[in-house]
Amino acid sequence: MKYEEALAWVHSLPRLARRPGVENEKRLLAKLGHPESALKFAHIAGTNGKGSTSVMLASILRSAGYKTGLTVSPYVLDFRERFQIDGAMIGEEALAAILTRVRAAAEALRADGWDSLVEFDAVTAAALLWFAQEQCDIVVLETGLGGRLDATNAVENTLVACITAIGMDHTELLGDTLDAIAREKCGIFKSRCAAVCYPDQPQEAMDAIVQCAKAAGCALRVPEKEDFYFYKAPPFENRVDYGGYDLVIPFPGRHQAYNAGVAIEASFALCEQGFDIPDEAILQGVASARFPARIEVLSTRPPIVLDGMHNPAGARALAEVLRAAGARDMTAVIGILRGKGEREMLEILSPYVRRVYTVAPNTPRAIPAEELAEAARPYFAHVSASASLPTALRDAAAHMGGGLLICGSLYLAAEARPFFVKG
Repeated sequence: MKYEEALAWVHSLPRLARRPGVENEKRLLAKLGHPESALKFAHIAGTNGKGSTSVMLASILRSAGYKTGLTVSPYVLDFRERFQIDGAMIGEEALAAILTRVRAAAEALRADGWDSLVEFDAVTAAALLWFAQEQCDIVVLETGLGGRLDATNAVENTLVACITAIGMDHTELLGDTLDAIAREKCGIFKSRCAAVCYPDQPQEAMDAIVQCAKAAGCALRVPEKEDFYFYKAPPFENRVDYGGYDLVIPFPGRHQAYNAGVAIEASFALCEQGFDIPDEAILQGVASARFPARIEVLSTRPPIVLDGMHNPAGARALAEVLRAAGARDMTAVIGILRGKGEREMLEILSPYVRRVYTVAPNTPRAIPAEELAEAARPYFAHVSASASLPTALRDAAAHMGGGLLICGSLYLAAEARPFFVKG
């Protein structure tokens, strides 16, 4: 297949499985010759922060000289972001060739009477096939949804499993309590692998994580919040001492310092399993990590902030960053998907935003702009529904007040970012 044909094929697959589970992925990997068996993994699950944690851990490993594969989900600007080695995306021709092999395996399964593959199954298999082909030393593998039944959980050679912040999201699939959601995420724990947990979990989630780690025989590492010292820094900068590591974190917010702590503790766990990761690699790796649209500060004068926050927990993290930066009277362009807790998200942001332009991100799951505007009016002084994102950005630029905030969904962030960042 050519690249465009390969993309069309993978996007033609169903998004959600009729029978959730890892059996689809295991069958597909078997048809491909089990590429995952040649790889070692750091597996990352959680509700919020798993992408940032994955990027920082991969950057640390790359700085230590290891050929490092990385998967991220979802992508923001380019589908190939899902497949990275040492910070570089897969080439178009290489991805087309890999997906051609995955398609052949999928069609062989269909001929055998098995026709339950979804898009994420194919994406995960393609990533693992490429990483094995390129002989990666280690792969930082981000889950797509949940953990126990996620396609990425078909892998076995997990050296360290990390659980980032747990919150209420995808409750229709993962359960409607923090305990249930945490247990689903902890499904990535393999017998006696190392485990690392985000240090600021709700107690209900933390209790479940401790129990799951004990049941799997995993030694659980949790960064101590008392080990973080936050330096006074200019707005939107993040300089932290963590246990003697003087960190410059390229992502603002206390939560990102905690994510960095998880990545560092995962590095320590890997060192105990034979990896050589010098202190310099930890410092350099954290400082050089890059991840678009995760409270991304596009400008400081005036403040322009882009964030793919997609649930109330993400909104709270963004609000904490805005509070610490002294933000107020901002103008926001907001687009939210249905079922994500839009009223709670809007209320959380209300102390920092005065004027709002609502838009509908480019997905069938988006809340229409007029409907979102109605939900927003109780929380903001000025609310307008916009017919399109360009219109919203133009109108917002004319009334920026204390700065510009674009947030509510990664779909919106992906559409908005090219207006500010070229190339």
